[in-house]
Amino acid sequence: MNSIKLFESKNIRSVWNEVEEKWYFVVEDVIAILTDSKDPKQYIKRMRIRDSELSKGWVQFVPTLKVETKGGLQKMGCSDAKGLLRIIQSIPSPKAEPFKLWLAQVGSERLEEIENPELAIQRTREIYKLKGYSDEWVEKRMRSIAIREELTDEWSQSGVKAQKEYAILTAQISKAAFGLTPSEYKEVKNLKRENLRDHMTDLELIFSMLGEASTTAIVKTQNPKGFTENKKAAKQGGDVAGNARKELEIKTGQKVVSTTNYIVLEEKKQKKFK
Repeated sequence: MNSIKLFESKNIRSVWNEVEEKWYFVVEDVIAILTDSKDPKQYIKRMRIRDSELSKGWVQFVPTLKVETKGGLQKMGCSDAKGLLRIIQSIPSPKAEPFKLWLAQVGSERLEEIENPELAIQRTREIYKLKGYSDEWVEKRMRSIAIREELTDEWSQSGVKAQKEYAILTAQISKAAFGLTPSEYKEVKNLKRENLRDHMTDLELIFSMLGEASTTAIVKTQNPKGFTENKKAAKQGGDVAGNARKELEIKTGQKVVSTTNYIVLEEKKQKKFK
């Protein structure tokens, strides 16, 4: 739905959270666009009075972040996409209806997927194909998702709980496998909010899978406990992929890590057919 692109509007100020790797948006800006209110602050106050449950969870939905403004950095109430969609539920405006309909559709699909988990896999495949990815790439990507889920399950059973710890362990594997952390890798590919793996070449995906599958095997056999021990296992698993990558690079004389991303490939493809 085109209306969902509201969050990409230039009129809505945003802040990138490096730790969580996601965008936060200024709530006042969203309210101003959806309601045409000349005083978004007052609208928010009235909305919170109307919706007491929203008001109770406001601190969780809307953390205060430093935002670039014409007058310099200012602290403003911001929310991620999930929080904004909850807030939008409390806005009685025609402009908010596309979001509400979309939420209803997503909720319906999730209930169907709980009844039949295979639907989630099918829908993921369909989304990638609609974006223009090849069948071969989609199958590799689906396999990488399954390998990732198996690894995170093992981490969970080994005492790794915090999301931040998952991110650090993932960075450890990536650094050993490619010589780059995920954030550094995204810079190489000139990515911002996009999913890194959705922009990997076949070989990059294969070595990414090898690093995570190797880490899973090491965790299963060595049975590390807690974050520190799992960090060592992650380095070992990443080294397996890193050594294989280096050997291939010696044989081919070409680097595996590529600046190519899917956005650039699509632009080239479109120019070719014009």
